[in-house]
Amino acid sequence: MAELTIDAVVFDVLGTLVDEPAGLRTGIRALTLSASPAPSLSPSPSPSLDDSGTERLLLLWQRHIEREQGRIVDGDRPYLPSDALDREAAEIVARAAGAEDPATGAAPDAVASLARAARRLPPWPDTVAGLARLAERFPLIGLSNASRTALLELNAHAGLRWHQALSAEDARTYKPDPEVYRLAVTVAGLPPERLLMVAAHAWDLRGAQALGLRTAYVARPVGDPPTSSDRFDLYAKDLADLAGQLGVS
Repeated sequence: MAELTIDAVVFDVLGTLVDEPAGLRTGIRALTLSASPAPSLSPSPSPSLDDSGTERLLLLWQRHIEREQGRIVDGDRPYLPSDALDREAAEIVARAAGAEDPATGAAPDAVASLARAARRLPPWPDTVAGLARLAERFPLIGLSNASRTALLELNAHAGLRWHQALSAEDARTYKPDPEVYRLAVTVAGLPPERLLMVAAHAWDLRGAQALGLRTAYVARPVGDPPTSSDRFDLYAKDLADLAGQLGVS
């Protein structure tokens, strides 16, 4: 494999630097609590808070987002920012959870609160320190499918610090469309091969690789692991490991 000469590091955000499922689970549990009947004297927990039920609702959300972003990338649906897709997903989940008015459908306040949960995602334990360490050596660019507004709130909530944060909204499409990765190339003013794309999702790295960026896979519990046919430049167990491989003390 050719030696890496990297002048800037580009990070995926959702799943790579923040635990997206954990934040959504918190929002779903709050929704199901609000939808549950008033507690009785029984100490038994509400069935709506069952872990399997929470996971089922989380899967509904994830499938909707993945499907609709894919339709937009394929040109089968006009572009909508992530806020609008999150709102759609929240309506689907609220309806499935029973948090709706019989006459008007999903309760607007419950849906809005759940949609905002997509912006209140906790960072992984190594994220903040890892970014700070890498920033001592490289310009850092965040590149996310989250909208501009959502990305601002995500960064603030999780304590993410960048030299530049870019939203797929600026390309009016979603990763893995090459136009999203081109945003980072343009802002950096560098050849693609001098940028390192870091993600916990193999599909994301493949998209960056197709445009000529170098790639680093960071393992996360919620990521999309590489297949046997993937050939990324670096494989790291966490951001500390990645920094070490890049020669950052």
